[in-house]
Amino acid sequence: MEPKRKAATLIWIGGIAFTFFIAFLGFLLAKVPGFQQVGLLASAIVIAVFYRQVFGYPEAIRAGIAFSSKRLLRLAIILYGLKLNINTVLQDGIGLIIRDACVIIFAILLTIWLAKVFKADKNISLLLGVGTGVCGAAAIAAIAPIVKSKDEDTAIGVGIIALVGTIFAIVYTILRPILPLTAIEYGIWSGISLHEIAHVALATAPGGEDALAIGLLAKLGRVFLLVPLCFIFMYFMKRKYPDHNSPENKIEFPWFLIGFILMSLFGSYALGGYIPITEGILSGISNLTTWCLTAAMVGLGLNVSLRDLRTKALRPLIAMLITSICLSLLAYFLI
Repeated sequence: MEPKRKAATLIWIGGIAFTFFIAFLGFLLAKVPGFQQVGLLASAIVIAVFYRQVFGYPEAIRAGIAFSSKRLLRLAIILYGLKLNINTVLQDGIGLIIRDACVIIFAILLTIWLAKVFKADKNISLLLGVGTGVCGAAAIAAIAPIVKSKDEDTAIGVGIIALVGTIFAIVYTILRPILPLTAIEYGIWSGISLHEIAHVALATAPGGEDALAIGLLAKLGRVFLLVPLCFIFMYFMKRKYPDHNSPENKIEFPWFLIGFILMSLFGSYALGGYIPITEGILSGISNLTTWCLTAAMVGLGLNVSLRDLRTKALRPLIAMLITSICLSLLAYFLI
């Protein structure tokens, strides 16, 4: 291998390793009281943003960091497809899917409208609306390249969704004993209104196995709807940019969504049936997915400027908070 090529390869590997190192620090931070409920993703982003403000962007290893923030992100979304059991959703969750669709439409449209009222950043608000309506960070990561979101805006959106979603999940657990809901009803309420799968699990686990199972099923319905939502956004982006084949307006086909669908089909109909697999291996794949997504978020977080965060994030955050509250109320009356 030529010396220059070898050096470039080492720099590329160094950049990827750096994102995983920050991800590991995020893992440790998530163990600290106060950060335990925030989770790995948000903790890693906090460290990445802090590093950027203190030490600046590590330009020497940019290629590897960019690989993590783009390629590993897509890999994580593809692997995320294994979490979606299509068979279960279609057999047992048709009624939930209808409610999930209503929730997604409501969350996106209300957030966009509130963004106009508050004159908030349109791109961040759109990402937050999608994250609130669908499945948090994974939805934001899937939609971001389609709507041409900046890495910085994507990282801000993921950080906000993780923080607010965690707060709401904790509030749900506090409200559970005083709400006149059965375990099943509480699970449905959580599943069609909370932001991330992890948030649904956090909120419904105290309600028992029935609440947890129906809550995750309701949430998976929203994940299922991520695919058609992405294609809807592609349609509108092509309408927005008629000359979408020009270099500056080119809208890339989200091939990773095909991978997501194939993984969902593979996990739903092949794994465990035609292909025996242990819980340990499935757990390992799930952990790999989480680490790849975290490393990708680190790459995005390194692009965040605190000055821009102060000026761009506050109003979208307010819009998203109002949407989340309204969504919780809507979901409560839908069950």
